Amino acid sequence: MILQALVSYYEKLAEQDKVSCPGWCSAKVSYGIQLSCDGEIKGITWLKQAVQRGKKTVEVPSSMKVPEMLTRSSGVAANFLCDNSKYLLGIDRETDEKSKKRARECFEAAREKHLTLLKDTKGKMATAVRNFFLKWDPERAFENPVIKENMEELTEGGNLIFRMGIENAQDDPEIKECWESILEDSDLTMRKVCLVTGKNDEIARIHRTIKGVPGAQSSGAALVSFNAPSFESYGKEQSYNAPVGTYAEFAYTTALNYLLSQREYAIPIGDTMVMFWAEDGKQESQDIFKMSVDPPKDNQEELKDLFKKIKNHQFVYIDDALLDIEQRFYILGLAPNAARLSVRFFYQDSLGNILDNFSSHYQRMALIAPAWESREFLGIWQMLNETVNQKSKDKKPVPNMAAMVMKAVISGSEYPAGLYSDVLMRIRAEQGNVTWGRTAIIKAFLIQNYKWKEGENYMALNEESKDTAYLLGRLFFVLEAVQLEANPLIKSTIRDRYFNTACSAPASVFPILFKLKNSHMKKIEREKGSAKIYYEQLFTNILSKIDLEEYPLRLSLEEQGKFILGYYHQRQKKYEKREEK
Repeated sequence: MILQALVSYYEKLAEQDKVSCPGWCSAKVSYGIQLSCDGEIKGITWLKQAVQRGKKTVEVPSSMKVPEMLTRSSGVAANFLCDNSKYLLGIDRETDEKSKKRARECFEAAREKHLTLLKDTKGKMATAVRNFFLKWDPERAFENPVIKENMEELTEGGNLIFRMGIENAQDDPEIKECWESILEDSDLTMRKVCLVTGKNDEIARIHRTIKGVPGAQSSGAALVSFNAPSFESYGKEQSYNAPVGTYAEFAYTTALNYLLSQREYAIPIGDTMVMFWAEDGKQESQDIFKMSVDPPKDNQEELKDLFKKIKNHQFVYIDDALLDIEQRFYILGLAPNAARLSVRFFYQDSLGNILDNFSSHYQRMALIAPAWESREFLGIWQMLNETVNQKSKDKKPVPNMAAMVMKAVISGSEYPAGLYSDVLMRIRAEQGNVTWGRTAIIKAFLIQNYKWKEGENYMALNEESKDTAYLLGRLFFVLEAVQLEANPLIKSTIRDRYFNTACSAPASVFPILFKLKNSHMKKIEREKGSAKIYYEQLFTNILSKIDLEEYPLRLSLEEQGKFILGYYHQRQKKYEKREEK
């Protein structure tokens, strides 16, 4: 299913001329070797481009269409017209004998390949490349003034191409025709029905690698691969074990690499790289999805308007173009696993349903925020940040948590239990550090997973609530506020010492806290008589709603969440009153 969707997406991209055709690929090229007609090196052309990365300007290789490049591991395998300095020049940055020998072997492989493929060509460009491989001696490379001057740049590991003036060798009409004719004459002995397209096709023995997944090998990692006899079936080795035609293999790998090369179509969330695409291949749909996953601060109102229109089944226009919300939309999560990629999740639905699920998620998360908080929507990555220690060096959430949360949000299913427990653990670990984000997660979890029907009424302080756990949370904050009122300069409050116990085992803590409260109230009465009246009224109001003879011995996980929600709401209410004054 995944490969079928990617093949279909590739075909849409090919129609828009955004990806290369079979036999070709997009490669990062750093430098061009300028050749004369007789194959002499005339100069080196700098092909890197200056791009802005944050506050810095960096030089990055240009993306160029080149003949399909091979998947290499440790062996020697030369590419056609585009490769590194070891293959095209026979030189390496390392000067030890082992490195020199390896470089010579690479160059000889490249020499043989180019002379074989270009043997029947007669054009100016092809002749220049052929003459270069006939004449060039890697042993005397450093005697060449051009190579000597650009040695450091050429051997940094980037790809090189051949050029004459402003023309690239791979763009020469005769060379292109030569390359494509070779592809047509390739070995077709292993032909079967492709499991992706359903057509009779040559089966791909090795699948191309996927580049750009954080944590995976920089050279790329395989999505489909077999490398041991234990994975063989009926004697079928390597990828013959899962027959995918060469066309489908090229299409899905090209589509994946395209998505990963476009930052707007791939978002790293935790250990998972999330990619997404629309059935029609248009950018507008992807932009809307990305904005929903990671709402920018300056587009909060725009997103709110979008969700409103989706809920009301209204037309949505993006730059005067009607957004097709009925089309299929695909989300794929990949994570690194040694030299391979593992699929964390794959989800497909109409774009409208996915956006509606996002809207419902953010509605569950809706919570009165502190005055300084400019965000209205807490993105998925920001949610996960609430589960980790911000003072630690490694701020990544639990592995696979990002994938599970993402899938829950886009599908409208229950959130992973680990999300809730991690938030509670983080609050306990930080002695009751109840943030807006953590409380919003708790509220959403209670509504979705515990089916808390009244949860929608708890966006702000619910003064009519008679839920015991919620009221105890409110009460705990008032007790803390009384302590701070009596001792404004205190460095450690009852929250630091008693919050965790009060949240889980109220009966063992609240009697102690009320004894402390009495002494604090006496001090407030002496110094701030009006404040005493205010707190007494507040205590009376809360306690009158608690229908119990004694405090609960234990609070369940669900009740602990309500306790925290009550604590947060009461705290925000106090700050609101202070701001009004």
